[in-house]
Amino acid sequence: MIIEQPAIWMKWLYPRATWRMDKNEKAVYLTFDDGPIPESTPFILETLAKYDAKATFFMVGENVLRYHDLYNRIKEDGHRVGNHTFNHWGGFRHATLKYNANVEQANELIKSNLFRPPHGWMLWQQYFWLGRKYRIVMWDLLTRDYSKWTTSEDVVRTVKRYARNGSIITFHDSLKSIDKLKKALPEVLEWLKNEGYEFKTFE
Repeated sequence: MIIEQPAIWMKWLYPRATWRMDKNEKAVYLTFDDGPIPESTPFILETLAKYDAKATFFMVGENVLRYHDLYNRIKEDGHRVGNHTFNHWGGFRHATLKYNANVEQANELIKSNLFRPPHGWMLWQQYFWLGRKYRIVMWDLLTRDYSKWTTSEDVVRTVKRYARNGSIITFHDSLKSIDKLKKALPEVLEWLKNEGYEFKTFE
């Protein structure tokens, strides 16, 4: 069961992955998965710009191929990019060699040292081999903005309840989430800023 904060056993399963940044630093790391797409990415970029916030976009290779102008805009706006496979593949459904090849296909377009597995899962062999080349970034706070059972108010409440120093906060740059983010994202950014959090990206 996916929960707002990862269970300790998940961290044991992928011990070298990055789950949270420096707990002594008043900063959060905003991340957006599954884009870029024209229905959501422009709004997210415009909203981030209003709050002078930088984020990391974990992108699907086929979306980058289809909407390369949005990939360029993300980079030009000073955001960080990461690899989220070429076809949004779940690791458990594919053999390691095939899965890793899909990641490399995506990286020919994305060109990043950061990787996040779709759904937050992969086989241990995939984790081991990809971890030799990529920094695997997971999450400290999952907003569940993709769920049909989640409202924009739920997204805001989740961030207010679980955000902490070094939190890696995961939103989704997707059709499932954009209607909620149109209301929730400005509120979240306003609250985080008022709480004194700095918006940072990964090295």
